[in-house]
Amino acid sequence: MTRLAMSAAVALTAFAGAAHAQDAEAGKRIFARCAVCHGIGETTRALGPSMNGVVGRTAGTGADYEGKYSKAMVEAGAGGLVWDEANLSEYLLAPRAKLPGNKMAFAGIKDEQDRLDVIAYIKTFE
Repeated sequence: MTRLAMSAAVALTAFAGAAHAQDAEAGKRIFARCAVCHGIGETTRALGPSMNGVVGRTAGTGADYEGKYSKAMVEAGAGGLVWDEANLSEYLLAPRAKLPGNKMAFAGIKDEQDRLDVIAYIKTFE
């Protein structure tokens, strides 16, 4: 490989990584769509569970929302679904497709970078 080709490959790899960097501050702005139903930090909401500590949590669990989760959400957790970054991203893309029968009436966040950013913001409340 020539030096020019190697330099181009290194630059392209660095650019691709930067395109997927998470930005918690941008995620805070995007989370405003979620905050209608979900609390985070000291804020609570009656419609949905808190997002504090959701990364790494089993689906359908959370003390503040116990007994209110949909049957589909509880069954997904019992089946082993844990909210890691990949599962959260897939769920945030299309909640009804990821978990048919869940209660969340939200169309989803179509932009991948927006999903990564909102997950980065949520992770600041672990």
